[in-house]
Amino acid sequence: MALVELGKFYNSLEAGIVQGRLEAAGIDCFMFDFNMTLEGVGFLIPVRLMVDEDDLAEARRILSEAGGSEAD
Repeated sequence: MALVELGKFYNSLEAGIVQGRLEAAGIDCFMFDFNMTLEGVGFLIPVRLMVDEDDLAEARRILSEAGGSEAD
């Protein structure tokens, strides 16, 4: 299992919503750097949402169908 970055979020709430959507679809995902940011100053260290490289295409498809995300 190799993790790859699905996206960066400057708001941990948005990252959590995306994580929940993916996990509801059966895709395991992990937040990196979640505790490294404070709301309001999150632009310093974004939350990175990581998925297994084998799930990356499916995760992107799910987010695309849901109207995208604010991830970079």
